[in-house]
Amino acid sequence: MLDVFEYAVLRVVPRVERGELMNVGVIVYCRARDFLDCRCWVDDTRLRALDPALDLDGVRAALQAVSRMCQGGQAAGQAADQPPGARFRWLTAPRSTVLQPGPVHAGLTDDPAAELDRLFRTLVQ
Repeated sequence: MLDVFEYAVLRVVPRVERGELMNVGVIVYCRARDFLDCRCWVDDTRLRALDPALDLDGVRAALQAVSRMCQGGQAAGQAADQPPGARFRWLTAPRSTVLQPGPVHAGLTDDPAAELDRLFRTLVQ
């Protein structure tokens, strides 16, 4: 049986005024399967090409925070008791930081983890 899933691409936007960005991750949420997870990857060379002064350690720390939020539990900090859907909505809310979520898209899947892997390979790597 196919279930609805939602996903958003995580983007690094080093200098908002230039409008340049690089995809660095994907978040997938499937309510029917109680699934929330992400995959992230930072290509230092490509990001440095966009902005040589970019704080790569800061980018990695922000991505680790996203991963902890997806995991839930005590790793999610203040959101520890929030259900996966609430955490997904928080992670995909627009913000004006260096790490930004793209628009939320939807699809159908019978395996959200496999969908996450496919989207990561297609949109990030």
